[in-house]
Amino acid sequence: MTPRVAVRASGVLPYRVKGGKLRVAIVHRPHYDDWSWAKGKLEQGEDWAAAAAREAFEETGLRVRLGLPLPDALYPVGRGLKRVRYWAATVIGGNGDLQHEIDEVLWLRPRAAARRLSYGHDKAQLDELVRLHRQGRLATWPLLVVRHAEAEARGSWEGPDPARPLTAAGQAWAQRLVSTIDAYEPVTVLTSPSVRCWDTIEPYARRRGLTLMPKKGLSEEGFAQGPNKLSVHADRLLASAAPAVICTHGPLLEPLLTLLRKRAAEQLDSGSRRMLARLAKVGLDKGEVLALTMSSSGSAARVVAIERHRPPAI
Repeated sequence: MTPRVAVRASGVLPYRVKGGKLRVAIVHRPHYDDWSWAKGKLEQGEDWAAAAAREAFEETGLRVRLGLPLPDALYPVGRGLKRVRYWAATVIGGNGDLQHEIDEVLWLRPRAAARRLSYGHDKAQLDELVRLHRQGRLATWPLLVVRHAEAEARGSWEGPDPARPLTAAGQAWAQRLVSTIDAYEPVTVLTSPSVRCWDTIEPYARRRGLTLMPKKGLSEEGFAQGPNKLSVHADRLLASAAPAVICTHGPLLEPLLTLLRKRAAEQLDSGSRRMLARLAKVGLDKGEVLALTMSSSGSAARVVAIERHRPPAI
């Protein structure tokens, strides 16, 4: 019988490229006297991506933006297995203050890092990072598509539909969404002006001091009046290649995801292609985040990875 996954953890490989040379950050844990990647266990109800960014900050004092996913590590612990999910990550801030579990962070070239790493199961992530760098594929940017959280039912709401608010559960989920969105650090925040979308994404924008940009073309009413506005907004985001998040409604997901499906890169794996095709038909759950990792910009922009972040029970 296959052992169950008893421990779930997330981590990152922070990297820098200067003068064409790749460097990665590894950490030393004095309690174990080992060298590894910044990583840690998921907290109760925490998302994989959120845990990866949190652990990076807590262990190294660095704020990171998640990029391409890297191979998992799976190894025995106690009576089960430990699964660690990893991402390539760019450093975008932080003061580098170390926490009590870590006493040293080293930025090394890949060969030097490979020699320092204490565990064989940490080598696969480094090998993939190096491969992506050599292929010129590490430079990416995130585009997040969010469906608004649970709102009051249409049948029980007496006011105008754009003013229909989130339920108490929807408001609670909007707060929990912050850490997931924060792992990708979008700097552009587009939303339908409808209250249920605005209030879903506003907690993240407030945390990062960002200005929400309401777009009528992302609302159900605006889309009905001018369907072409949706593609205009999407094309502008693709042209800018700035990390971005869009919060919109269920009926707009099919045309939006169909547009993005046409941008699938040749390297996008078959499972992700099928997922994108299926989601273009059935949409996202309320409060779900679809994280698309993008390469390049404008007409050359392509989807190179996809990650679903679905809401657990609150």
